[in-house]
Amino acid sequence: MMSTTTADPYRVRPRVWIGIVIYLAYVAVVFTVQLLSGIPYTDFGTSGSNLFLGAGLSLIVGAILLAITTTLLGWWRPALFERHRAERRWPIIAPAIMVVALIVNFVSIDWGSYDAAFLAASVVLLLVGFTEELATRGLLLVGLRSRLSEVWVWFLTSAAFGLMHLVNAISGAAIGPTIQQVAFAFGAGTIFYILRRVTGSLIWAMVLHGFWDFSTFALGRGTPGPLAALGGGIEIVAIVIALSSVAFVIRGADEQIPSQRLATP
Repeated sequence: MMSTTTADPYRVRPRVWIGIVIYLAYVAVVFTVQLLSGIPYTDFGTSGSNLFLGAGLSLIVGAILLAITTTLLGWWRPALFERHRAERRWPIIAPAIMVVALIVNFVSIDWGSYDAAFLAASVVLLLVGFTEELATRGLLLVGLRSRLSEVWVWFLTSAAFGLMHLVNAISGAAIGPTIQQVAFAFGAGTIFYILRRVTGSLIWAMVLHGFWDFSTFALGRGTPGPLAALGGGIEIVAIVIALSSVAFVIRGADEQIPSQRLATP
């Protein structure tokens, strides 16, 4: 009896190496655009033009290239949505606590120090949620799921998310704070992974990520309010809870993507 092949939902079948190449290419593009701007990382927050040319432009270029890549691969659905949400929903506590930290950050921002140009450039920073999430917990995740178990998918996507921040040191940031940023980013990446697994969608992680980065950067402008340090403390609590509970959203996950088309009789 002849065998037929089931309809393939992907234009290109997911492979680990494809996800890794996309991740590395994204980091390279963002770093190159920022380097060509000639603006050191430490000077991004000095003016609206510096912020846009130093950070915003690289995010725009990265977002466009990632959107084109995802479309050509046919990976939008697996990149943005889980096939099955995590059975245990209570680990959503960690992202919820991070939302509390986000609110504290926003009420602590010195909004009076913002002029129109700087505010407009700051809004562009919201794209970081789309670009970094799609590159790591989107396309890299899809590639890794073609071969690896879910515990490795969580660990490697979170580690990749943390390590991408090392380029800040090359762009002028001090190495000590950058290493700390990498560690915190691994923890935040775990929170975003939990949010994806529990809600069944990467979109909520994109939103939280974008507003979180916006808030933490905005705190460096002007004189932040007295509660500014509290936001960082609450974030640490969220990270500890996330690292303690991530196993519960990994357990029973059935998200692995077959690396070959399935044949049917």
